[in-house]
Amino acid sequence: MRKVLRKGVPVLVLSLLTMTACSFGSNEAMNEMDTPPVNYVDEEESIDLEEVPLPGEEVPKEEVPGEGAVEGEATVETVQRELYLIDSNGLVVPQTLALPKTDGVLKQSLEYLVEGGPVSQILPNGFQAVLPAGTTVDVNLTEDGMAIADFSNEFKEYNPSHEKQILQAITWTLTQFENVNKVQIRINGYEQEMMPVNGTPIGEGVSRADGINIEADSVTDVVNSEGVTLYFLAQNGDNTYYVPVTRRVSLGEESLAVAVNELIKGPSHQSQLLTDFRQGVALLEKPTSENGIVTLNFNESILSQLQATAVSEEVINMLALTLTEQEGIEKVSIEVNGEANVLTESGQVAEPVSRPNVVNTGTY
Repeated sequence: MRKVLRKGVPVLVLSLLTMTACSFGSNEAMNEMDTPPVNYVDEEESIDLEEVPLPGEEVPKEEVPGEGAVEGEATVETVQRELYLIDSNGLVVPQTLALPKTDGVLKQSLEYLVEGGPVSQILPNGFQAVLPAGTTVDVNLTEDGMAIADFSNEFKEYNPSHEKQILQAITWTLTQFENVNKVQIRINGYEQEMMPVNGTPIGEGVSRADGINIEADSVTDVVNSEGVTLYFLAQNGDNTYYVPVTRRVSLGEESLAVAVNELIKGPSHQSQLLTDFRQGVALLEKPTSENGIVTLNFNESILSQLQATAVSEEVINMLALTLTEQEGIEKVSIEVNGEANVLTESGQVAEPVSRPNVVNTGTY
């Protein structure tokens, strides 16, 4: 049965993947979260890349000033950072939190993944940090974009069943920064060719191309397949958020069309993730791409809002997140039966939508 988002109706979210069957914090009660879904239609800001850094410099894609402290206290300038945390289903999920502004952004980002560390005061309900308590870390950035994360011995004190999530959380947290392409793991200065507890391969470094929340029931022929990252929905109480999932697909097909069609298929039957694509939605022609804008021409089934005259914001968000994961794609434009004046559920004409700098933002 297709698992479709029902707005205003809480949906129980269970485990997603057989590869992450042991979810984090199984003995802890998970409370409702109050993070609203990101409105990508309202956040059409492109990422402005900064100057190429010198070796060792750490430069984020963009820094967004936050609010200072209350009156009478010293003002602390903050910036928005994506931290890849573990939700109540054991999935690795980006959550955007305000961290103190610092020059050492790579080291700080990993320090905020440590259980019992500074992230404890700002963790969203239902989420938890991924690194073992007491872990310390240093990060060095090489000229070719390799972030070398050097952990203390405490890093090895994790549950073997959590190993893949930990490696994915480290990798995706660090690669949010424009000048980081890959991640290498060291422990006390010694390079690790595999993770220390359960032996997950690291090799010469891990990147986003290695995937996140990898579906266990997708294509198993690694040689003749490739990974595509799709964004589906999860719901915890009244809170809805976006979850990246890597699905392996056969080689030889046009990547943009594959990504859209896999998104239309919906989440794995083994998961409890949700979609807002209704039955019958289909592309009428292959996607076209020009100057970083991909144009998608759908049939009328994509119009599910305002008495079947508008596209839901969740569908637009899922498309924007999924397609901007692909190199060279900056915006997504939606057409219906070749007509570009498509309405969103807010009643506005859907302009080409870019990926916001951060995902799953909210007040905590």
